[in-house]
Amino acid sequence: MTTTDELADFVGDVAYDELSDDVREELKKRVLDSVGIAVGALGADATESVRETVEETAGGDAARLWGTDGRASPTGAATYNTSLTRYLDFMDSFLAPGETPHPSDNIGSLIACGEHADATGAELVEAVGTSYEIQGELAWNAPVRDRGYDHVTHTVISAAAGAGKILELDHQQLRNAVGIAGTAHNALRVTRTGGINEWKGIASANAARNAVYSALLARNGMDGPVNLFEGQKGWKQIISGDFSVDLDPSCERVFDTMTKRYVAETYAQSAVEGVIELAEEADIDPEQVNSIHLDTFHGAKLIIGGGEGSRYEVETKAQADHSLPYMLAAALIDREMTNDAYDAERIQQDDVQELLRTVEVEEDEELTERFENGEMPAVIDIALADDSTRHVEKDAFNGHPTNPMTWEQVEEKFTTMTEERYDEDHRREIIDTVENLEDHDVADLTALLD
Repeated sequence: MTTTDELADFVGDVAYDELSDDVREELKKRVLDSVGIAVGALGADATESVRETVEETAGGDAARLWGTDGRASPTGAATYNTSLTRYLDFMDSFLAPGETPHPSDNIGSLIACGEHADATGAELVEAVGTSYEIQGELAWNAPVRDRGYDHVTHTVISAAAGAGKILELDHQQLRNAVGIAGTAHNALRVTRTGGINEWKGIASANAARNAVYSALLARNGMDGPVNLFEGQKGWKQIISGDFSVDLDPSCERVFDTMTKRYVAETYAQSAVEGVIELAEEADIDPEQVNSIHLDTFHGAKLIIGGGEGSRYEVETKAQADHSLPYMLAAALIDREMTNDAYDAERIQQDDVQELLRTVEVEEDEELTERFENGEMPAVIDIALADDSTRHVEKDAFNGHPTNPMTWEQVEEKFTTMTEERYDEDHRREIIDTVENLEDHDVADLTALLD
């Protein structure tokens, strides 16, 4: 049996009635979290560029462009709506030793396909569970980061499978969809190395578009390479190396997915939380700080601590939210980490620009081992002008799989992200619709995202 056969079999086996109540609730949390983040990203320059391009190239009436009265093709809606869920870097993350993708990158495409197909809310939950399970299995067993590929190389496969689920593709169509997606759409890691630019926050939207397009092609009769993974010069040989998957229709990989408490890159969450705790508990005056030292694990040092290019030259949001020096400096000064930290005016202010240059990020092998065993450790020392030091150690944060957010906490985050756009009654209607998705159609949800 080929891996595309395994994936197609798995997609067919996922059933809403067979998912546990806990899995259903976690998947619904991810939908609510993603919708809230998307609303918070409305009007950003980069997402507006995506919207304008979609309106120019992907017209249609299949699915709503969230936050507008406009509609577009399934591919267009998947592109724009995914750009909203991803752009702020406030989305969820799956924690695997060699890869940290964002399974919520699948949700915009699945909702677009669900609206196009007149799907039920229960069918949307099935599709989200399908994509989360595949994304997690690929991240855990087939990491591609060290081979020069971006994690959205996984997303295009998981989203194509989830789209195939909600579009009701048969076994052969699913194999074709995954084959097309995985052959034609492998993204390079250069997106997140060196000088970071806006494409970092939009790459998953491109993957969503390609995934939906692949699923629609397969539904309309297009054959794809069904030996995608094992074939000569196929995915295993070129992209990932050899691997196997153990896909479980119970879709419990969602429990390994963290929800972000702070608007910051995944690997920064514990460190940001620790710095804020220190600043508040010790009432630290930023002007009295001589230096901030962070001991962290390999992935954090590599991606946001300077391992793939300097993280001290910070002029834009895309650079700031992937710079540990900036995030720790801003967190100490502001005692919070919200969207406001990434306003151009805030980034350029002297206080944070000067303090970030005192931040030292060092990789610690023991912390790397702890990360690989399920923690997200951070050890922070803040040296003050009076020669005293403030110290804190973290092994996780609120939102980590070992300390997951409750439904009420996700609601609070949703409210924070949407209160400037929607009144209390409108917010409550969205929350209740997601909480009771099985009683609604997908279109009931998207009608509220005006």
